Amino acid sequence: MQRDAVAWPVRLAQNPGMPEDVRVTDASPCPPPDGLSLQALADRCVQCGLCLPSCPTYALDGLESESPRGRIALARALDDGRLPATATTEAHLDHCLGCRRCEAICPAQVDYGAILARARASQRSRRPPGYRQRSAEWLAARPRTLSALLALYRWMWPLIPETSRPLPRPPARPTGWTPNVDAPAVAIFMGCVARGYEAGLHLAIARLLAAIGERAVFPQGQTCCGTLHLHAGDPGTAHALANANRAAFAETGIALTLASGCHEAVSSAVGGARDAISHLAEHGGRLRFAPRAERVALHLPCSQRNVVRSDAALRGLLARVPGLDVVTLDAGFGCCGAAGTQMLGDPSRANRFRQPLLDQFAASGATRLLSANIGCRLHLGNGTAVPVQHPLELLAECLA
Repeated sequence: MQRDAVAWPVRLAQNPGMPEDVRVTDASPCPPPDGLSLQALADRCVQCGLCLPSCPTYALDGLESESPRGRIALARALDDGRLPATATTEAHLDHCLGCRRCEAICPAQVDYGAILARARASQRSRRPPGYRQRSAEWLAARPRTLSALLALYRWMWPLIPETSRPLPRPPARPTGWTPNVDAPAVAIFMGCVARGYEAGLHLAIARLLAAIGERAVFPQGQTCCGTLHLHAGDPGTAHALANANRAAFAETGIALTLASGCHEAVSSAVGGARDAISHLAEHGGRLRFAPRAERVALHLPCSQRNVVRSDAALRGLLARVPGLDVVTLDAGFGCCGAAGTQMLGDPSRANRFRQPLLDQFAASGATRLLSANIGCRLHLGNGTAVPVQHPLELLAECLA
């Protein structure tokens, strides 16, 4: 059996009937989960404007068309034909980071995420994605191929000019770990690009689960969560990937997610999906940490704050480490700018969101940067030489 990013001996759940690299060419479109059209969803917006101060793109550009209220009006007008699609209108839709800060504070409970997904699907039908976007989507749906390319990328890293490195260097694989095979099994969702970067995190979650009497398993057959595809206007592929993950986790019970950006899609596809941070926080009384005299910087991804909402659980876990000094990064516009593939497709704009956070980090005196979403870590890590880790990696290091 071929292993992917996990090089240490953890027993994998068997699902030989489901290939890891899912074929999605014949996927049917994913129906709206609530049956509502874009127009019906947009009608919920009362145009109060309370979302404007929360929006990173509005804070950056100061334009109504770069706000949630403006984009809802724009999406509605494009959908009913009152407004023709132009390069300018498409750019305003492109610029949305999908952070959903507006959704979290909306008094009318507008489902902005669903509106954006429908608007992007319509956009894709009138303007096919470019080569970079298509390549990213193709690779994400084929984690084994992507992992092989990332291994090659790691080997070639010293030969690549610094300005041509789209992502940080993938880390070396960690040393071995022997799980307690008699402990109750808890399945872990690995994702796509994370496999080439998170072998250390997989070891960390295995150690943390062992400390509370559980055993990490990594089911075969799982693939990309599909969030990247859904946000790019391709619900059909997202639906096919969800079906593959549903099959892979059909017999596992609880499935823990490690990336906050993947959680909503996995939770929708897999019954019993839970955020790993929240799961560990519930058992925090069974975790024992050694003192750690270190200052660390904590970045809270938009998906963690606004969708998963495990930020309080994370703060509670970090507070259990004696002597640990945690500085929260809150400079700038409220989002790091990674936004799925936007950091690859429009790096200069993405860097305008990232830079204030990196400046605050540099001034904080912290020795490492923590973030619970893989996309944010890749984007932030490509802008600093200081270690950028998932918080669970630090917590595993601190286990007594």
